[in-house]
Amino acid sequence: MAGQHDAMDLVLLPFRWIYRGLVWFANSPRTLITSYLLMIVVAGVLYSQAEQKGAADSVWWAVVTASTVGYGDISPTTFAGRFLAALLISTMVLLVIPLITAHFASRLIVDDDAFEHAEQEELKADVRRLRALVEEMAARQGVVLPEAPRPTPETGPGGPRVRRRRR
Repeated sequence: MAGQHDAMDLVLLPFRWIYRGLVWFANSPRTLITSYLLMIVVAGVLYSQAEQKGAADSVWWAVVTASTVGYGDISPTTFAGRFLAALLISTMVLLVIPLITAHFASRLIVDDDAFEHAEQEELKADVRRLRALVEEMAARQGVVLPEAPRPTPETGPGGPRVRRRRR
């Protein structure tokens, strides 16, 4: 059984790396914008080579194609140009636009009342002190306390995590 678990971890490892990379990528607006601009320039250069077009027309084509507007004033005629168009559209629609949208949406949905890390640690310490106090009081009174819920391991894209059960 352990061998199967190790093999599955090995299979999932590249996906975990990709996931972590995407999270890093999505949380950096500078990286998102730089990547978008770089993608437009590279696609424009490749398009100009594949279709024998000028730099201005090629960059215009890349912007129009990447934005999925597709005016149709410039379109690829070669296999390489069409493949580049498909790759650019797919990358934009499946990766870049969702990452940009997710980044800005996460900024809009910030909970100003959320606890900071230091506040969470303080609350956890308070709960530990209260638990010790309750256990001490129970011991004095001869009361047997029910066992505290144990954390249950949960695995996700970032690896195993410990999650406490809520009642």
